[in-house]
Amino acid sequence: MISRETKIQKGQHMQTMIETKSKTKQIINRIFDIIFSAIILILLFPIFLIIAILIKIKSPKGKVFFTQNRLGLNGKLFKVYKFRTMIPDAEKVLEKLLQTDTQIREEYLIYRKLKTDPRIIPLIGDFLRRSSLDELPQFFNVLTGDMSIVGPRPYIENEFFKHPQSSITSITSVKPGITGLWQVTERNTTTFNGRVETDLEYIQQKTFVGDIKIICQTVLVMVFRKGAY
Repeated sequence: MISRETKIQKGQHMQTMIETKSKTKQIINRIFDIIFSAIILILLFPIFLIIAILIKIKSPKGKVFFTQNRLGLNGKLFKVYKFRTMIPDAEKVLEKLLQTDTQIREEYLIYRKLKTDPRIIPLIGDFLRRSSLDELPQFFNVLTGDMSIVGPRPYIENEFFKHPQSSITSITSVKPGITGLWQVTERNTTTFNGRVETDLEYIQQKTFVGDIKIICQTVLVMVFRKGAY
């Protein structure tokens, strides 16, 4: 008969093995994130310069980069970086639209986006959003450790006003990513609730091999601009 002390020791040993395995996965993911991001930033630096110049030409009064507080790991807020694709004071313009146009308000509440958005900078803003090139500066977020290459898209804090705390806790249990399952499957063709469900599904099934597959799928999505607006 196995003694109670032996059972406790085996249980502690198993827990230690699980924790060690989890830490090893985290270290591997972090090393991959750093190397991948560094390579992308070096290779695409000329593209960064071209995009920055075009933004200033088409919208000279605003900044090149757009920053916004988003939910990170364990619910900690961090500033996400993107190329600016909207006119200055875009948030004020949106607020006015939501107050004065019922149809736009309903669309925004369902998707958290507008298919025909009057705030977009003509030509360059639309191109950056459809090609997802506006997300490139987030590789800096990956280098600083706030984001990963693959994970749920970083959410705005007040987007979860209709969702249970358990959903928020699950989604913020991993780092947000530049790309993820939602971006390569449904992207903007689904509702906000559909996006949350897809992100929860990703977290439950997350593997390193699965992440590599998502990165490969992301390239195809960017080329064919599937579901982009």
